[in-house]
Amino acid sequence: MARRPEDLWERLVTAALRRERGGTDGVYSRPATTGIARNVPSSLGNSRVIDEILRAADEIQLEDPNVSRILCEHGYSLAQDLDPDSEGRGVLQFKTGLMSVIKQKLAKREGGSIDRSQDIARLQEFYKRYREKHGVDKLREEEIKLRESGVFRELERKTKKRKKVFATLKVLGDVLEQMMKEVSPEDADRLMSEELKQVMESDAAMTEGLIAYNIIPMDAPAIANAIVSFAEVRAAMSALRYFRDLPADFQVPATRDPDMLDFLHYVFGFQKDNVSNQREHVVHLLANEQSRLRIPEEVEPRLDEAAVQKVFAKSLDNYVKWCNYLILQPVWSNLESVSKEKKVLFISLYFLIWGEAANVRFLPECLCYIFHHMARELDEILRQQIAKPADSCKTQTGVSFLERVIAPLYDVIAAEAANNNNGRAPHSAWRNYDDFNEYFWSLNCFELSWPWRSTGSPFFLKPSPKSKKLLKSSGGKRQGKTSFVEHRTFLHLYHSFHRLWIFLLMMFQGLTIIAFSQQHYSSETIKEVLSLGPTFVMMKFFQSVLDILMVYGAYNTTRHVARYRIFLRFLWFAAASLVITFLYVKSLLGDSALYKVYIFVIGIYAGVQFLLSFVLRIPCCQRLTDQCDNWSFIRLIKWTRQERYYVGRGMYERTSDFIKYTFFWLLILACKFSFAYFLLIKPLVDPTRIIVKMNNLTYSWHDLVSRHNHNALTIASLWAPVLCIYLLDIYIFYTVISAIWGFLLGARDRLGEIRSLDALQQLFGQFPMAFMEKLHIQIPTRVPDHPFNQVAETSEDDAAQFSPFWNEIVSSLREEDYITDLEMDLLLMPKNCGNLPLVQWPLFLLASKIFLAKDIAAESRDSQDELWERISRDEYMNYAVVECYYSIKLILTAVLEEDGRKWVERVYEDIQTIITKKSIHVDFQLNKLSLVIQKVTALMGVL
Repeated sequence: MARRPEDLWERLVTAALRRERGGTDGVYSRPATTGIARNVPSSLGNSRVIDEILRAADEIQLEDPNVSRILCEHGYSLAQDLDPDSEGRGVLQFKTGLMSVIKQKLAKREGGSIDRSQDIARLQEFYKRYREKHGVDKLREEEIKLRESGVFRELERKTKKRKKVFATLKVLGDVLEQMMKEVSPEDADRLMSEELKQVMESDAAMTEGLIAYNIIPMDAPAIANAIVSFAEVRAAMSALRYFRDLPADFQVPATRDPDMLDFLHYVFGFQKDNVSNQREHVVHLLANEQSRLRIPEEVEPRLDEAAVQKVFAKSLDNYVKWCNYLILQPVWSNLESVSKEKKVLFISLYFLIWGEAANVRFLPECLCYIFHHMARELDEILRQQIAKPADSCKTQTGVSFLERVIAPLYDVIAAEAANNNNGRAPHSAWRNYDDFNEYFWSLNCFELSWPWRSTGSPFFLKPSPKSKKLLKSSGGKRQGKTSFVEHRTFLHLYHSFHRLWIFLLMMFQGLTIIAFSQQHYSSETIKEVLSLGPTFVMMKFFQSVLDILMVYGAYNTTRHVARYRIFLRFLWFAAASLVITFLYVKSLLGDSALYKVYIFVIGIYAGVQFLLSFVLRIPCCQRLTDQCDNWSFIRLIKWTRQERYYVGRGMYERTSDFIKYTFFWLLILACKFSFAYFLLIKPLVDPTRIIVKMNNLTYSWHDLVSRHNHNALTIASLWAPVLCIYLLDIYIFYTVISAIWGFLLGARDRLGEIRSLDALQQLFGQFPMAFMEKLHIQIPTRVPDHPFNQVAETSEDDAAQFSPFWNEIVSSLREEDYITDLEMDLLLMPKNCGNLPLVQWPLFLLASKIFLAKDIAAESRDSQDELWERISRDEYMNYAVVECYYSIKLILTAVLEEDGRKWVERVYEDIQTIITKKSIHVDFQLNKLSLVIQKVTALMGVL
């Protein structure tokens, strides 16, 4: 009974082995595995190597069980070395299962005990036999011949076989090499011949083809991938070549020549996989851009300068804008003097930085800062014409961009994120991505110097941890928020929409003054209207006070110009409020001189503000001022209007859109103010005058608020609802006018014309043509005057282009559960890329059309032409009949053998002859069509 659990475990493993060996994988997959190989725990650091060893053991199990046992034992020893105490997740179960597999292999041995001292010899002998069996020396030659002949399907099969063989040889060679290290050097030389060593070294070089790739096999010697033969791809790959010698200690795969990314890899210490990924990325970008220009036809294709320039401009567009914003000279002094090779080098450097930046890639301007300095280092190294590691990336153990450049930034970002209390900490208590990125929007970022001055800069200081994290705080005062701190207050209702509040209240004041004048305009009325001046400056003063309050918590870290602007606006509007209010009060008291001064000041201020608003709001003027942004005077004028930020610059609408938008809001405001004046304000003028003139009224409230104040509280209670309606009714007018405006636009664009399923069926035939004309590239052969056959062919091409678009819409509707599976099947449209000489429509258009046509044919006593005319009155019935006619022929010819196909063709020839003679009523019994449909339906069900 004690052995029962072990026996059950071995039976389970045996069943798993038997079941898994019976399966097959996909085209590029390796053979079926035991289940142990597929379940190597990820907690083992070298799990990928162990998995490859166990897969190879499964593959050669039937050829040589002893060698399979050796590989399994080696895999077990690797797992034991990596985790001797089996503390990792799933390691104990894995070891137990692998040991059971090894015991099972030992149980199947023939003879007595195993002499493990002969394992090396067994491996060497099997290595030779395996090479001879699979013809390793001929595999490469066959691949080259197939590639030259262009037979890519056979080449793909051969390449798959080669990859499988060399993957197994690689595992055998690695295991043999590890076992040779366990014996003495003298025994190692005696056990392995020089000839076998050379063969294994040659095979190891061939295993470079097993290197993973995404789309373009850059590091593989011979891969069955037609993309490497494209002229534009070969041109892009040749553009990356590096013609200078790299140091001997830097390994480059023997399957390709050194290129620019190898040079950058050596200089800055980028990670190997990042270099491989970005090599493919850059090649794709260059090849795609070259294909848009032209396909190179030279024997040795070369990239056009225009293709490189377009990729360069797109890739480094943000860097150029960053330099222009900071008024900083880019790495190049004159772009026209930069060679094509150097542009490709800069592109490669930028994408290598981006690919290895981890979370720092969420700081795009920080990447610009890093690229700026690394490109300068690269320039210096190129001038010296000696490939050497960059000083900014040197470490104690070598060169590492990740360790020296990215890790310090990542650590402080992680520390700030760990300090946010899972998002519940106040906004001012921790820095987010925006705060880190906005630090690089000013020249102050260059205080970080290069390489990073991470020890003395407040930017790199970590916060004091508020939770039990491993991150420790650095000493000193850390960098706080950059420019914006969120304060949760109702004052945001005014601060965020202060322009709207100021405009509405000033218009209310002006309309009220005009209403009380009762159309008797005089100099006193004008003087009352001019009271808008003090109202405006006092409301702007209140807004400047809120500016100061809202930036509280970021004074020390906000850019100097931003702080200066806030406090200068506060001082300006404080002084303006005092001066303008003083001048207006004096003018009311009858001082004509000060009244003239007041008018002059108000006129100058309003004129300048209106001119600046008008100029800076017109899109063409905005673009002009952006082009002159390097001028200090232009920057000063724009700075007085709005704080200068990096993001959002240059985002302007077209002039025509701006005019339409302005007209739309002028219409809304005209309706609103007309309603407010005639229906809200003017009707209250006379009641207000009457209430003001009432004396000796007795109120129930305290005498303090009821005597000698002209009934102010009564008037306030009368006007308060009107003021609230005045402030809120703009949403009503916006909703109503938007609905009317949207209706007019929809009527112009003919939206909503398809209101029923019948309308959809009638107009669906126009969808492909409309799609090709509005949303797709025009077909060059599409001209209005085509022969009949060419029109039909073009319609089929349109349907073939339209069907993926339509099917994607239908699939999205199914994914969102708006339609059922049955409805999706009815709505999906065939691809229209087969051999049928007509357009294939969705089933919902053709449903029941065959049965209706059958009934018409069975009941008809007319001639063939009249019968066909009745059927053709319904366009989709016509399509359904013709599609069934040709589809049945294609299905039968595809299913039947040679004799059956000849029979089907003969039948269809007879039918076509009868149709030509127009004797279908004479030669066919059309009342038997229902029986034919039943038989065909049964046949389709069987198939």
